[in-house]
Amino acid sequence: MTPRHDSISRRAAVTAVAATAAALPLVTGLPSARAASGGPQFLHGVASGDPLPDGILLWTRVTPEPGAEPGSGRGGALQVGWQIATDAAFDAVVAQGSVTASAASDHTVKADVRGLRPATDYWYRFTADGAASPVGRTRTAPAPGASGGIRFGVVSCANWEAGYFSAYRHLAARRDLDAVLHLGDYIYEYASGAYPAAQYVVRQHAPTHEITTLADYRTRHGRYKTDADLQALHQAVPTIAIWDDHEFANDTWSGGAENHTPGTEGDWAQRVAAAKQAYFEWMPVRPSIEGTTYRRLRFGTLADLHLLDLRSFRSQQAKAGSGAVDDPDRTIIGRAQLDWLKSGLASSGATWQLVGNSVMISPVAFGSVPAYLLGPLAELLGLPKEGLAVNADQWDGYTDDRRELLAHLTDRGIDNTVFLTGDIHTAWASDVPVTAATYPLSRSAATEFVVTSVTSDNIDDILHVAPQTVSLVAAAAVKAANRHVKWVDLDSHGYGVLDVTAERTQMDYYTLSDKTDPKATSSWARSYRTLAGTQRVERVDQPVR
Repeated sequence: MTPRHDSISRRAAVTAVAATAAALPLVTGLPSARAASGGPQFLHGVASGDPLPDGILLWTRVTPEPGAEPGSGRGGALQVGWQIATDAAFDAVVAQGSVTASAASDHTVKADVRGLRPATDYWYRFTADGAASPVGRTRTAPAPGASGGIRFGVVSCANWEAGYFSAYRHLAARRDLDAVLHLGDYIYEYASGAYPAAQYVVRQHAPTHEITTLADYRTRHGRYKTDADLQALHQAVPTIAIWDDHEFANDTWSGGAENHTPGTEGDWAQRVAAAKQAYFEWMPVRPSIEGTTYRRLRFGTLADLHLLDLRSFRSQQAKAGSGAVDDPDRTIIGRAQLDWLKSGLASSGATWQLVGNSVMISPVAFGSVPAYLLGPLAELLGLPKEGLAVNADQWDGYTDDRRELLAHLTDRGIDNTVFLTGDIHTAWASDVPVTAATYPLSRSAATEFVVTSVTSDNIDDILHVAPQTVSLVAAAAVKAANRHVKWVDLDSHGYGVLDVTAERTQMDYYTLSDKTDPKATSSWARSYRTLAGTQRVERVDQPVR
């Protein structure tokens, strides 16, 4: 598709709100006008996010002077100007303003621009003391009454050390996307060589130790935004992001994490506060409720996008064989957020209910997987290695919350709910059954599309064998044991493209040729869709055009 562009007939009114952001190692942007003289530089690119019908959130990080790297605390305050225009040459500037960058925010800034036209392409840039940022392109959401189609790129799980971010490059090149939905694990917290093992590290992140402090998280975020492909994606299309566990630590819950040791790594609450501060500083995210990523974006009458935070409020994951997965006092989502989600689903007048959901909601049993594959699957998916068929970090570990949510969908007659999920480094297309044991004789409450990882290890990476050497056997066993699962790919890396119309929602799955190749190619793998009113997934022979 060719780029869509709507012209503006009058000057838009705007309000700009400065916001803080945290820092990380540097990324190469366009040449700065002051680089040679030691003045400010825009080394981490630009980004936009959370599109509204009349607004967009703009982001950048300015390096005020040499040595003022992310997390360093160095550099004085300076004014950063911003402009937004209807053309890339900025002959038609519709709004401009300035915000202050300082060490308190790690010299990151945001401008929340309002008064724009819906469903319109804009270009934006920043300036500071004679230096200019790269020019970014963004797009506002459709008007409240609009019913036309929307298209999202969908990604998750980008581990810096495991490979290159070619998936971002291919999405940036499309120019037919309204936004990119990032479903979590935008960064990873591990020490260098911890995941993957040192001999398989493709490129080293910074800092090299496991991140636990505010300076650490800022530095890690900054390292990520030095990636040219990540910069290109942010520069090309707005981002809508939620977090999962690795923005904090592995298997995060409200009181700790699998790899957090209070005695040596400090207080968990302080670590979470540092991680959240750095995240909101460095990401083009507009928090509707302070300290969380759950919020709602609307795309005309076609779709409501409900974005969840499944880490801040959850109970600790259940132990294998304890039976606690069914305990009604345990939660993955928290009472307030679950009530917010149920209310939003029930009151929405949109055709589709899209749920940005960081961990899989479809039930999955793994008991029929051959013994020699159960070990690597357990490592990949967080399963008990004894072979018990539950992933306690997913909704399978919190069945009462899932039961309540699915009952709400069926009791209220809420059709066309599609869960969009990441986390497990594999791709899935599934119905979400009310009672998995009797499916397909019993009904489906929703559908779910799970996208694979950008780089994070999957089953063949863990086994260090060629793709599809053994995983096809495991995939067949998973489908045999789970009749609501229509497709699963256990060994590819890539991204999804979600196309939504009034008649159907379709996910096109794309895979990369080699995550360790910075010039990796991309190819279409499969497509699945759910037709309006059916709550069932079916295969499609070709991707959307």
